[in-house]
Amino acid sequence: MSDVVVVGAGLAGVACARELRAAGLGVRVLDRGHVPGGRMASKRLWGRPVDLGASYLTVDDPGFRAVVDDWAARGLAHRWTDTFEVLGDEPRTTTGPVRWGAPRGLRSLVEDLAEGLDVERGEVAGLAAVDARAVVLAMPDPQARRLVGDHPVASLLDREWEPVIALAARWPERSWDLDGAFVNDDPDVAWMADDGRRRADDAPVLVAHSTPGLAARHLDDPSGAAPALVAAVRRLVGVGEPDEVHVHRWTFARPTGEREPSYALVDGDPLVGVCGDGWGPTPKVETAWVSGTALGRALAERLSGA
Repeated sequence: MSDVVVVGAGLAGVACARELRAAGLGVRVLDRGHVPGGRMASKRLWGRPVDLGASYLTVDDPGFRAVVDDWAARGLAHRWTDTFEVLGDEPRTTTGPVRWGAPRGLRSLVEDLAEGLDVERGEVAGLAAVDARAVVLAMPDPQARRLVGDHPVASLLDREWEPVIALAARWPERSWDLDGAFVNDDPDVAWMADDGRRRADDAPVLVAHSTPGLAARHLDDPSGAAPALVAAVRRLVGVGEPDEVHVHRWTFARPTGEREPSYALVDGDPLVGVCGDGWGPTPKVETAWVSGTALGRALAERLSGA
């Protein structure tokens, strides 16, 4: 029996597992994907990684800043931009916190944190199938609800999530001048990112994230959303037809509503913790790390004192 089984090898699950291992506990990480990453996914397209999930990371928490500074010192992360466009009826430019990118794709950052952890590929049918003193579910609420049955933690998994379909498109050359753009009042596209600039290789690749409405209509056939997404990108950016496109479905892309607690830890058979970017005030990369780290520390304290 392991002390803890962490289900989900995204940033939150890996951060939680690192804290548990640092406390001397035995921990296994299970994920149905081939490699760690979760929604910080990068897919190799056209000879390079393309970020299809999370678009960037920002830094505010001191603990996370130390992690990002270490990535930057080793060339794994770099400052991208603090300026985005806002497109729609009243276009403008907006500035905010520095957004960070990763030369090898955001997935590489999760893989770096997972070094030395016991990460296995596999799926879990339910809590009864896990032999451990405690189970951590590092995943969106709807996925966690499928696993917990009548465990008391089920009453806390009440946050709903919206879908997104991501479109990656490649042109023969760059003909636009933007790092990223929030899109207001468009029926099809909500966000676009210049993947060449955020990866710092200037590849002529844009990534667009759909609106939840478009995604919901095409969850069973994501490729069916491609024509509308391509047409919207062409209209918004003023570009021709791309040479190649790729689409990726995110059934649970981002949470709706608000939630203040950074994790859940609930007694039962077994002890169950839940973490991820759906726990905390704002769903973002930093939130996932803070959530997983906080849960790992709380769980280590509970198990070490048991």
